[in-house]
Amino acid sequence: MYDFFNIFGSALGYLLWYFYELVRNYGVAIILFTVVTKILLFPFSVKQQISMAANSKIASKQKELQKKYAKDRERLQIETQKLYEKEGINPASGCLTMIVPLVIMMGLYYTVLYPLINALHVSGTAANAATDMLKLIPGIGQTLGTRYGQIEIVKHFADLKPYLTMFSADELARIQDFSHGFSFLGLNLLDTPSDPANIFGTLFRSNLWVIPVLCFVSSLVTQFFTMKLQPGMQQQQGCMKGMFYIMPLFTAWIACSMPAAVGFYWIISTITGFLQTVILNIWYSPADLSARAEARRVALRELEEANMKPVAIAAGNRQNDDDRQKKTGKPRK
Repeated sequence: MYDFFNIFGSALGYLLWYFYELVRNYGVAIILFTVVTKILLFPFSVKQQISMAANSKIASKQKELQKKYAKDRERLQIETQKLYEKEGINPASGCLTMIVPLVIMMGLYYTVLYPLINALHVSGTAANAATDMLKLIPGIGQTLGTRYGQIEIVKHFADLKPYLTMFSADELARIQDFSHGFSFLGLNLLDTPSDPANIFGTLFRSNLWVIPVLCFVSSLVTQFFTMKLQPGMQQQQGCMKGMFYIMPLFTAWIACSMPAAVGFYWIISTITGFLQTVILNIWYSPADLSARAEARRVALRELEEANMKPVAIAAGNRQNDDDRQKKTGKPRK
């Protein structure tokens, strides 16, 4: 998984670096990055909206099955699966749109965790040599952690520059430029809000506590209003239903223990995701989607009936009439 997210983080780093070069601020670059990824993921969101509308449509039928087979869980699962197949619904189809943002967040984490190789794309050999060198610097290395070695180099570039002889002049210039762009609204996005080993004991050591708190609050609030806009979400099953309750706490925990840039990304992603939901509710409202699905179902049923060939039945009926005429002597009507 490390290799996957690191490669993914390197790919995302090109887009982040482009936006950083454009605005010269990492926080603003993350906002632009989030908006662009939301646009790219819009088709997945449309699919999720369709899935929610479909689940809302069969909600009453699901309740009937639950009452009918309340004492037979196995039969309930079988009949529920038959209902899904009859209506052409995949109950887990909306899970992908919940998972994809999380994968992007992990990719962004690796972009932030390894800014030298994934954002600046400097030599990996030089970057590794620089992080190994940190603990050997007298009077400096002892005060720096090696867990986020590349972040420490960017944060303390002014003090470490004389020791960074493994980088070329061009790479040093890019690192120096990058080191000035992580302050956003008074927050240093390279810092970590708390110590992962003692989250509650160190959470309020700086004003970065606002990042995990906003992660938690924004997730809960947007979830609440999204469920108001899309009542079908209340009928979701499996991973969808569970993630609605687990995700706010999970993202807050991540925001506590990772560089603030990761939590900041999740806040912006949550807010823009809610705005996207509002737009989807206008263009692809559950009522309209249900009406379209019903119209397609009726049209398909009419087409199937039109394609039916009653020839064999008609021939059989004609033979029966002929036999009846021979027995009774009455002419066929």
